[in-house]
Amino acid sequence: MRRAAVCFALLLLPLLATPAPAAGVAVSGTTVGGVGAALLVPPHPKAALVLMTGGDGQLGVGADGSIARGGNQLVRTREAYAARGFAVLVPEGDVDVGAAVAAMSRFGKVTVVATSRGTQRAARGIAAGARPARLVLTSGFLSDASGDGDNAMRILGSPATLPPTLIVHHRHDGCRKTSPEGVAPFLAWAAGRARVTWLDGGSDDGDACQVRAHHGFAGLDGEVVAAVAGFAAK
Repeated sequence: MRRAAVCFALLLLPLLATPAPAAGVAVSGTTVGGVGAALLVPPHPKAALVLMTGGDGQLGVGADGSIARGGNQLVRTREAYAARGFAVLVPEGDVDVGAAVAAMSRFGKVTVVATSRGTQRAARGIAAGARPARLVLTSGFLSDASGDGDNAMRILGSPATLPPTLIVHHRHDGCRKTSPEGVAPFLAWAAGRARVTWLDGGSDDGDACQVRAHHGFAGLDGEVVAAVAGFAAK
């Protein structure tokens, strides 16, 4: 029994372990409007990303840029984006989105990338005046058909302030708040400002709204990173 438990824990390490910094990437802790954040800067940044976690948004960012709660899909792949040449900011969930975008603009064009409940916070930031060059919403609270009335469409009210937007969604996301059914109404509402990348496969274990499920793109980190990085680099 003990041996089986150890083997299971080892299998989870690739999914949940904190990544090692890519060569030449400077990792540090910083603050944005008084809110803690991890900052990753490659030698020659080509653009910038603000990665917004899901859940309650609390990450436990350390002064050295370490993150205590790093299982979220965007958070656990932060080094992969830095390795692709993006300066990356990973803030606690209560960050002022506009301030985060302004802080990262020194590295070039800024894309806000948000997942799950982070998509609600990103939408509120844009409604309050944040103006990222691009927006990516993964496993998002997009429309009423997603399963929650507190969604991006209702928060924004109009697509007028929506920047070019990429939706990344798993075809079999089983979370009751981010149903795949919510994607089509959002795309129609966005009136040409948004497009979708659908993903399939991977693994699906435990709570349907958590990191080991399709909602958290378990087993599909490479595919998510490729889609987001390709869009942000345009």
